[in-house]
Amino acid sequence: MQKRLRRLIVAVVLSVCMLVLSGCGGHRMMMGTGGTAGTYYAFGGVLAQYMKNYTGYSVTAVSTDASKANIQSIGDGDYQMGFTQSDVMAYAWEGIKSFEKDGPSRDFRVLGGLYAETVQLITMNDKIQSVADLKGKSVSIGAPGSGVYFNAVDVLEASGIGLDGIKPQYQSFDDSKEALKDGQIDAAFIVAGAPTSAITELATTNGVNLIPIDGELRDKIMEMCPYYAPLQIPADTYPKQPDPVDTITIKATMIVDADLDADVVYALTAAIFDHKDEIALENAKGQELSIENATDGMAVPFHKGAARYYAEHGVTVETADQ
Repeated sequence: MQKRLRRLIVAVVLSVCMLVLSGCGGHRMMMGTGGTAGTYYAFGGVLAQYMKNYTGYSVTAVSTDASKANIQSIGDGDYQMGFTQSDVMAYAWEGIKSFEKDGPSRDFRVLGGLYAETVQLITMNDKIQSVADLKGKSVSIGAPGSGVYFNAVDVLEASGIGLDGIKPQYQSFDDSKEALKDGQIDAAFIVAGAPTSAITELATTNGVNLIPIDGELRDKIMEMCPYYAPLQIPADTYPKQPDPVDTITIKATMIVDADLDADVVYALTAAIFDHKDEIALENAKGQELSIENATDGMAVPFHKGAARYYAEHGVTVETADQ
């Protein structure tokens, strides 16, 4: 009850600020992103600036522990918006996987999808040519309970290997990179927009192989988990990668507090998608911004303010009241 009251107070204050521009200095809003070395933080800083320029709010992009932490912080009333993986927000909505212990979290709504976060399986071991070859190997699968962890588990379970069939290592992207270089692990799952700096660095200095997630395995994963979509990493995305590689993807998504005023969220949405070409000049991920990408494949309802913006552009999306 206290958490809900706190969120309502924040929402009311923000709405009043929108109406009384001279009476609420700065109109501060907080955006949860990710680690300072990651795409969420860098791209979030750009989006925050455009929101500030075109809505009158002083939007601050804050470094966080990313998807789950951002969802929880919106629920606590600390942030008004944040980045999350599309699969993690589905876990929150349904109260499963990383949210199984705490139960469903439905204090947020979707503003829009932003860009593809690619499930990338990398190795320096030439004997590993497929997911099946991971059996018995030492594999980095991300921090326990993280988005990467559950992506890795989905792939491993669909392949019939499961966690019991590998020697799991729970490492960050940078730690995985160093462990591969030192021969401490055989492979690593990295989930991020491609190209990913950790993989680029490894490919440049040591050489790395991308393992495909394709064919019947990919079909099975997508049947089990509908929030995945197919994606092909183009040739030459990384140094010494002459051929395209098929895999799966989830989507980096912007979510907002469910209690934010519809006019506020409409303005925030417009600040991004009315200026996508300009944003693309400042960050490569801006090239993936589109109405179609923003609205396709979402398993969680949209905020009414965002829905109004998309309706004006010919796309109807689901809101919680439908």
